[in-house]
Amino acid sequence: MTKALYQQIADSILEQIHTGELQPGARLPSEKSLSEKHQVGRNTIRHALSYLAAKGYVESVQGVGTFVTETHFPKTVEFLYGFSQEMAQRGKVVGSRVLEAKIVPADPLLTRVLRVQLGAEVVFLNRLRLVDGKPAAIERAYLPHAFCLGILEHDFGMESLYDVLASQYNMKPDHAEQEIGAEIATPQVAEIMGMDQPAAVLVIHRETRTADGRVIEYVESEFRADRFRFYTNLKASASSPTAVFQRFPIQSS
Repeated sequence: MTKALYQQIADSILEQIHTGELQPGARLPSEKSLSEKHQVGRNTIRHALSYLAAKGYVESVQGVGTFVTETHFPKTVEFLYGFSQEMAQRGKVVGSRVLEAKIVPADPLLTRVLRVQLGAEVVFLNRLRLVDGKPAAIERAYLPHAFCLGILEHDFGMESLYDVLASQYNMKPDHAEQEIGAEIATPQVAEIMGMDQPAAVLVIHRETRTADGRVIEYVESEFRADRFRFYTNLKASASSPTAVFQRFPIQSS
């Protein structure tokens, strides 16, 4: 299937960003120059730049130009990707450092979110996630041990958790519920991620399920707010309720 013209142009610019031809902070050629280079109308160029801006790759400054974003990594909230998979798809070098990996007893919170008995064995995996060698996020994942016996024998400094769950335990993450908020990083989190305080983090709480509805993971993540932008595509629902306006009689005083 042939991509739309604006997407082809966006891909061309994105390739220049990924190869380093366009460095962070670099100013893109003018709309006129891009229009002449790609032999398309300026509306098509604007569409391509808007698309890249929505993904977090570029930023437009009115009256100045369009620039490659300095440090922000775009992250979707539309699709259920593992962190490694999504960042790798964007041409980033992904790494992990395991901070802690052990079996813990389920407390009341884990009992509720993982649907397990109080005190049941839960896998706790705490990792620092790196993007292009720099600290980007801390992920604390909790999984019912009964669903993945022996999973801590894997080296999750090198392996993808979602890949292991799918290939070794036949538990492919299918859908999830998550909420995102902003908080001030604790001193410990700021130190681990190399942030000067006070520093903001984007906090995510997510329950991940298989296609049959089993909760296989609860995750608490903290992303550096200075390095991530979360995006989604929105559209009006065909079934959106029609607004109802009530008429009130005008009364003379």
